Amino acid sequence: MKQERSQNRIARKQGQMLLREVAAYQRPSRWRSIWQLVNTLIPFAVLWYLGYEAFTHSVWLALPVAVLLAGFLVRTFIIFHDCGHGSFFRSKRANDFWGRVTGLLTFTPYSRWRASHARHHGTSGNLDKRGEGDVWMMTLREYLQAGRWERAKYRLYRNPLVMLLFGPLLITLVNNRFVSKGENRRDRRSVWITNAGLAALVTGMVLLVGWQALLFILLVPLFIAHVAGVWLFYIQHQFEGVYWERNSEWDFVTAALKGGSFYDLPAILQWFTGSIGYHHVHHLNPRIPNYNLARCQEDIKVLQCAKKVKLFPSLGCLRYRLWDEDSGRLIGFGDTKALRLAEEPVGLGPR
Repeated sequence: MKQERSQNRIARKQGQMLLREVAAYQRPSRWRSIWQLVNTLIPFAVLWYLGYEAFTHSVWLALPVAVLLAGFLVRTFIIFHDCGHGSFFRSKRANDFWGRVTGLLTFTPYSRWRASHARHHGTSGNLDKRGEGDVWMMTLREYLQAGRWERAKYRLYRNPLVMLLFGPLLITLVNNRFVSKGENRRDRRSVWITNAGLAALVTGMVLLVGWQALLFILLVPLFIAHVAGVWLFYIQHQFEGVYWERNSEWDFVTAALKGGSFYDLPAILQWFTGSIGYHHVHHLNPRIPNYNLARCQEDIKVLQCAKKVKLFPSLGCLRYRLWDEDSGRLIGFGDTKALRLAEEPVGLGPR
């Protein structure tokens, strides 16, 4: 016991040293942030216009433009994300202003999302504090003890088609549009103001280009971008070797380093996703601007030990459904069959 306490003290000390080391990268650069706004929002606006012009000739001609627009919309969300963490500019006023602008473009209420996402960062990897801005995950024991309806609901939720296709629609059209009971005044106001802004934006665009073009150049890219966003969020916390612990054993630094993946994407996708693939670094210090994440990992060797997930192999992570506390790993629904058989009483058979 004495040796264990000593090891825990050493681990905590090493964690504090690491936090101090990565803090050197959290200082935003005003000009790099401004340049990111320029190389994201200006091409986004130009593509909106090109998408409209292409749509007037052919849907198929406009489709590649819509896909490219979705890429810039993901990048816009990364700016929104950094503003929510207060990491894009040093000025809170600048972060809040651009957070609200990019929140309007991504159909996301800024203040409410910021509060929810902060809770996610404070509870990620903690089994006793699930449900704060994360993907719904049951433990194996909880699933086996659940009723038939609860299991069916959970299976439906974790179905890849439902999660990646209907999930983004639910987030965009329902979760981000309506307030929930018990929400504070600021979060409710955030939803109402965003909805009012979107109503004005949509009305103006309908009058300008018509509702058919609006559906294509606004909602199709938005849907594709939200599908990509849900997938990124999933793969960042659902992979082989991921960290989950009960609150008594949970550790912030360990949860960041082992509970977030290093999604090793090709350079062009890394650019569109604002280096959010360095998710372990981001969770270790969410005040680091997205353009400093890669450099932070390159400079600090211990960060390079994070679980690396490649693009095509990452598709295999869709099979994970439950957390098995006994083995400390994610498993699929098929693995529960063997456990049920093991739990059934063994017949003695004829004597």
